[in-house]
Amino acid sequence: MKETLLKTEKLSKSFSNGGAMQHVLRNIDLELYKGDFTVIMGASGAGKSTLLYALSGMDTPTLGAITFGGRVISSLSQDGLAVFRREHCGFVFQQIYLVDGMSVMDNVLSAGLLVNRDKSALVRRAKELFAAVDIPEETQQKFPAQISGGEAQRAGIVRALINSPNILFADEPTGALNSKTGLDVLDTLTRFNEQGQSIVMVTHDMRSARRGNRILYLKDGVILGECDLGRYAHGDAQRHQKLSAFLGEMGW
Repeated sequence: MKETLLKTEKLSKSFSNGGAMQHVLRNIDLELYKGDFTVIMGASGAGKSTLLYALSGMDTPTLGAITFGGRVISSLSQDGLAVFRREHCGFVFQQIYLVDGMSVMDNVLSAGLLVNRDKSALVRRAKELFAAVDIPEETQQKFPAQISGGEAQRAGIVRALINSPNILFADEPTGALNSKTGLDVLDTLTRFNEQGQSIVMVTHDMRSARRGNRILYLKDGVILGECDLGRYAHGDAQRHQKLSAFLGEMGW
């Protein structure tokens, strides 16, 4: 029996667009489970990123509830949501948000110090994570402009994991990377998931989506269907075929 990590009930999000209401998310009931690599797919404008931002407390729903650990986070104040994100969530985006005037290591430590004031413990954890993503000590002391895009994105993953988040949220994490570099980032995410890290990722890329064990397909603000791919195994041709068939059924 899987452990529920986060749950939504009748989750809805609407915006006013030129005086007319645009309904981006519509009454979504969803449970996210501990240890899953959940992938959210759908056509452009389906509401993928809006759903991810709502689930992670980066945005508040118009209606409905989001529950984490028995706590309704959708009713928290902005300050309360900020604390929730710092303590329970990690974020990796398509755009790599590293501070230019800080070393790679200091970028990571600055995120960690928001939660944990024990700098020596943070440095030890950062070094362990950097080793796990194959970023050597020399690179850790460089500035973001001095490293490659792939190194910067892997450093972003380290920063996202420095506080041991319950959920890592990733929004098109390979979208700005070339094929080889993107593959390295996907391998990194897969390894952390295999170690128990829960991940929720938005993507429009089939190669990225195959890394997930649970695929949710969003259309017009509702979850049209989902597919259970099981755990990722390299070279699994049936996995690609199963995902392709599912996306075909969804009208991909």
